[in-house]
Amino acid sequence: MKRGKNKCLVLMSGGLDSMLSAKILKEEGIEVTPLCFKSFFFSFKAAEKAAKQIGLKLRVEDFSKEHLKMLKNPKHGRGKAINPCIDCHLLMIKTAGKIMKKEGYDFIATGEVLGQRPMSQNINSLNLIEKESGLKGLIVRPLSVKVLPSTIPEKLGIIKRENFYDISGRSRNRQIELAKKFKIKEYPSPAGGCILTDINYSKKLFELLEKVPKFTGNDAELIKYGRVFWKNDLLIVVPRDAKECELVANLRKRGDVVLEPHNFSGPTVLVRKYKKSPQSEMIDCGVEYVETYSKNLPDDFILKLLPSPKS
Repeated sequence: MKRGKNKCLVLMSGGLDSMLSAKILKEEGIEVTPLCFKSFFFSFKAAEKAAKQIGLKLRVEDFSKEHLKMLKNPKHGRGKAINPCIDCHLLMIKTAGKIMKKEGYDFIATGEVLGQRPMSQNINSLNLIEKESGLKGLIVRPLSVKVLPSTIPEKLGIIKRENFYDISGRSRNRQIELAKKFKIKEYPSPAGGCILTDINYSKKLFELLEKVPKFTGNDAELIKYGRVFWKNDLLIVVPRDAKECELVANLRKRGDVVLEPHNFSGPTVLVRKYKKSPQSEMIDCGVEYVETYSKNLPDDFILKLLPSPKS
């Protein structure tokens, strides 16, 4: 099989490891398409910046609905927070696999490093991903090729094992050396950009899942901002600053009560019902939280009730 005419999808997170993997494959003459996934819990901005830095155009797939469904009941459990890392990565690989087969890509590559993440990058997890995705032998991990079993692209001569790496463990020294070699100057810390690993957000999301098992993506996005409270079936969100006030107001849905200060400085408060609470009760609840979280509230304060969105 002639080199230079083969192509692969590289899962691009925006981190150094996925940048290096794409760069390594590109140096080998493979046509590389970086692929990033968008959901309610992470965006593609970091990946877009990373792809641009290494001279590639990012492809973005929105799998928000599928990801939300998986999040509510992950087959393989969660990490320290609400993060279902194995199931999340499996969903990405399965989705990439469908694209690979439909559009004629030769294989999928990732920036995974054997042993770097104790839950999702140990040998058992990597084998599980390959088995359950139905892509055994078609997932290449350029940074750890030499410490993992041979893949189909190797056996077909598309890639050569000796040109790849044997990195394993949590140290990033060798990746940093490779970044210098490939002249990659900007890359984020390895903490990642998934809010599902955030303990504070996870607590709010767990509570939402318990109270409203059929919650929507809008619900999940709404509780990212400000202080979140529950009063019976009512969800109350109290932003902390002007930017959060704007974001919360823009996320309002039909039936929400959103109260905005008119003649004083204070937070915009959103009240959302999940049963049949009357609007008067929701307004009273919202006023209570405005009064609690506003400083120097005048006796004659006026609140504006924002109109419901048209759709």
